Amino acid sequence: MALKLRMSRGGRKSLPYYRIVVTDSRSPRDSNFIERLGTYNPMLPSNDPNRVTLNADRIKHWLGQGAQPSDRVAIFLGKAGIIPAPAYTARPKKSAPKAKAQERIKEQESKAQAAIEAAEQAKADAIAAAEAAKAEAAAAAAAPAAEATAEAPVAEAAADETPAA
Repeated sequence: MALKLRMSRGGRKSLPYYRIVVTDSRSPRDSNFIERLGTYNPMLPSNDPNRVTLNADRIKHWLGQGAQPSDRVAIFLGKAGIIPAPAYTARPKKSAPKAKAQERIKEQESKAQAAIEAAEQAKADAIAAAEAAKAEAAAAAAAPAAEATAEAPVAEAAADETPAA
């Protein structure tokens, strides 16, 4: 007999309440079960200690007997530290975007990347232009000083040539 740890629904319409049970995997969801191992009340806040109650000793016993937990029960057991936490995919494949939507997403990403590269290039060009302007200003400032020093000996030579009266 294949054993399964799964949830059996109780409660009324719009007010669910689940029992965590061990049962034969071929039996219907809410039918006979072998043993009740805990409860799950989704109507309580997620930080409430009574939201999930588990009988850890009996769960370990049934896991030792070969019972397999359902996906949701495995998450509860992983959070309780009874078994290693299962790999949880936040996004099922069914809800993934279709082909056209994926193409649009790729186009948007490429446009965004191109815009970032253009902004970086413009920034680099602006920095290069600013450095060129600084170099030009420094050269312009150095040129009059060089001209002044070059003209000074000529003025002294001209002064030397004129006779002193």
